[in-house]
Amino acid sequence: QVQLVESGGGLVQPGGSLRLSCAASGRTFSNYCMGWFRQAPGKEREFVAGISRSGGSTYYANFVKGRFTISRDNAKNTVYLQMNSLKAEDTAVYYCGAGPYCSSTKSYHYDYWGQGTQITVSS
Repeated sequence: QVQLVESGGGLVQPGGSLRLSCAASGRTFSNYCMGWFRQAPGKEREFVAGISRSGGSTYYANFVKGRFTISRDNAKNTVYLQMNSLKAEDTAVYYCGAGPYCSSTKSYHYDYWGQGTQITVSS
């Protein structure tokens, strides 16, 4: 069992930046591919970014390329999402997930989820 807790959400103006953190329990964090997904009201959960077990490979949705960066620190059992140049359409609840398929963009390939953290981009 893996428990994930996201933090770092909040209200930010368009063009601003936030860094999300996802802290994992247990000593098996490095066994999992990690991903960030987001869900806006009335919409399905969608893939944002993923990262391999060692952190050597990263994957991004087209709509965040050049703006967001995913990283992980296995010694700290933590994955991060640096979000720059935020847009109003980035407003959503952001979720951290853990699973076995590092390049997957499908939420059902992730076995564990955090509770989510709200990102609101508005002036």
